[in-house]
Amino acid sequence: MIAAPDISLLSGEMARLLERVEREAGPQPDPTLLPPSEGRALTLESNRRWNVGLPEMAATGDAWVNSDETLGSARVRLKVLVPPGHRPGAVIFVHGGGFAFCSPETHERCARVLAIESSLPVLLPDYRLSPEHPYPAGLMDVVATLRSAFAAAGTLGVEEGPVVMAGDSAGANLALAALLHEQPRSSAAVAGALLFYGTYAASFHTQSYRNFEHGPGLTTAKMQRYWNWYVGGRDVSTDSLACPLVASKEALLAMPPLYLMAASVDPLLSDSILLHERLKGLGRSDALTVVPGVTHGFLQNTIDLAAAREALAAAGKAAKDMIA
Repeated sequence: MIAAPDISLLSGEMARLLERVEREAGPQPDPTLLPPSEGRALTLESNRRWNVGLPEMAATGDAWVNSDETLGSARVRLKVLVPPGHRPGAVIFVHGGGFAFCSPETHERCARVLAIESSLPVLLPDYRLSPEHPYPAGLMDVVATLRSAFAAAGTLGVEEGPVVMAGDSAGANLALAALLHEQPRSSAAVAGALLFYGTYAASFHTQSYRNFEHGPGLTTAKMQRYWNWYVGGRDVSTDSLACPLVASKEALLAMPPLYLMAASVDPLLSDSILLHERLKGLGRSDALTVVPGVTHGFLQNTIDLAAAREALAAAGKAAKDMIA
């Protein structure tokens, strides 16, 4: 018998939201136990409730990054969100979803709020998903986006300038891995990265994986299935482009400023703490914010959670500080 999730550590706001969603939506299947196409359809439908009342943008549209044979990347669609009064530069926001689910559309409200808070256009790459396209396919799509985003989005009013990489969950992994991949190239235009409750290693025995093995929300078993889909069962424990936590001292020291944000009730909490400890041990001063009482993915809930709105305001300020 599966143990019940421990909800005692949730904030009142978070607990009430989860209770309301369960009451309105009823019991839902685990998407990682469905065929990928069915899991994606379920995830898309479950995210519709968070993408209403979208903040107004000065411009929106799609742009395209061409495929790059040297990377093995595909042609990548970018959802472009340009806020009023934007400055030159952009946030490249890599959506989460376990490397297998979600899309720029499932994360649109979150991305619009971040665009307003940072005063920067936000570009969301529609990268290839696993298990049909295992590692490193999605990563190479993100790398191609980092290389060519301004050329692609210029027709929608995005002006070349500093880049802030960003991502949530699996997207945080891909954002950080893209920076590691591009270190041999000139990265002067990358001002920093905003990394939200990321997964940084394929290790499932950390303190938070044990504490929140059964949720609420994300579970250890789900993360194991996501990782298996992403890497196709391969051992990537020493591959820093799959597991950025094991990147070399030299690679981490060469990173631009990183802003780490984690949820306190999340199997992935330890991933952010361990990454922050590595960075701190190298003498870096990257920030780590642990938002109390919230679950993995809480930034999707900006329409209902004050904690999500406040967290994105803090992330927007961090982006402004990075490019100042």
